[in-house]
Amino acid sequence: MTTEATPPRVMQLRLVVEAEDFAEAVAFFRDGLGMPEEFFVESEGGAMVAALQAGRATLEIVNPAQRRLIDRLEVGREVSGKFRVAFEVADATTETERLVTAGAELVAPPTETPWRSLNSRLEAPAGLQITLFQELDPAD
Repeated sequence: MTTEATPPRVMQLRLVVEAEDFAEAVAFFRDGLGMPEEFFVESEGGAMVAALQAGRATLEIVNPAQRRLIDRLEVGREVSGKFRVAFEVADATTETERLVTAGAELVAPPTETPWRSLNSRLEAPAGLQITLFQELDPAD
């Protein structure tokens, strides 16, 4: 292992989601969740894209057993598919309430996990199942 920092080969992770109700999805994530708009482009034929900033991005890969474990701990039953988007927030309880008001369906309220985070599960616009998580232990 070297002590020299190697520049990352991947500079950004961008999740692309098709939403039948584009305005609803943008309003939910931009206004409800508070993700700043990086850009918005409208092209010929009514094609639209909005990129919303989400801070640091990671690609979390789990095997089926881990997916089932997370579902069981957060929700109490198996509810997720192959894809789920998780957002770290400062206050999971407040943000969960805010997103339910903004149109999300509550799947499971904020629940403390064995790994010391407070996680809630929601069905969001554009067919996305999301987790809001708040780290309970301060970073070292």
